Amino acid sequence: MNAMAEVHQLPTQGRSLTAANVREHVNLIQEVMQAVMKKDTHYGVIPGCKLPSLYKAGSEVLLATFRIAVSVHVDDLSTDDAIRYRVRTVGTHQGTGIVVGEGIGECSSNEEKYKWRKCWTKEEFDANPETRRRLKFTRNGKEMQIRTEPADLANTVLKMAKKRAQIDMTLTATAASDCFAQDYEDLPEELREVAEAEPVPSAMDDAFKDWRAKIDGCKTPDEFAAAWKEMTPPVRKVMADYVKSAKGKAAAAPAAEPQA
Repeated sequence: MNAMAEVHQLPTQGRSLTAANVREHVNLIQEVMQAVMKKDTHYGVIPGCKLPSLYKAGSEVLLATFRIAVSVHVDDLSTDDAIRYRVRTVGTHQGTGIVVGEGIGECSSNEEKYKWRKCWTKEEFDANPETRRRLKFTRNGKEMQIRTEPADLANTVLKMAKKRAQIDMTLTATAASDCFAQDYEDLPEELREVAEAEPVPSAMDDAFKDWRAKIDGCKTPDEFAAAWKEMTPPVRKVMADYVKSAKGKAAAAPAAEPQA
C-alpha cells in the first residue's frame, strides 16, 4: 500500500522512479496474484498464451490493493436498432487524489454474442421476418437463431462496457500488463471453445527447455530460489512440479567428496 502511495507522489516532487521502486511494485502484484487471486475467479488462462487474462474480480483486488478509486463516465451511442455504450473509467489514488490511469471500453448489442439467440421451435423461427432470423452453422450442425430485443440487453451491455473500461484502467494504472492480458471473458464463445481445446502447456515442451536446463543446473536452495525469482507467474505455474521434483532430487543426492 505504502509503495503505491510513494510511487504516485514521486512525480509531484519532480523525481523519477528508481529500478528498486519498479521492482517493488511488480513484486507486490505477483505476491497478490499468488496469495489472493484464484484461477477462473480472478483471472483465466488461455492454453498456449504467455499471460493470464484479468477478470473483473481480479481487477477489483488490484484496485483495492493499491487504493485506487474508480469514477465512471458513460456515453450513450444507442440507435433505434442497437444498444451501444462507450465507458471511460478514471482511477484516482485515494491517499493523494492523483489520477493514476484511465481506461476505455465499449459494448454493443450488435456484437455477435448479444445480437442473436438460439430459437427452440420452428414456429418461433418462421414467425420472425427473414431479416431477423438465420441459420448458423455450428460444430453440431445447423442452428436456428433469431434476433434478440436490444432493450432487453441494455443493462448487460452497459455492465460489459464498464467492465472492459475498468480492466483497461487497472492494467494501465497498476502497470500490470506484464503480468496480465486483457479480459478473456470478452472473447466470443466460439473462440473460447477453440482456446480451451488447445493442449495445456507442459514443462517438457520445447518452449521451456531453457528453464529446464537452468533448474537442472541448480544444486543448492539458494540457486533454486534465484531461478524461481527470475520466472514470471505463468512460467512458474508450468514449471512448479518440475522445480519441486528437481529440488527433491538435489536434496537426496549424496554430498560431493572433498578434494584431496
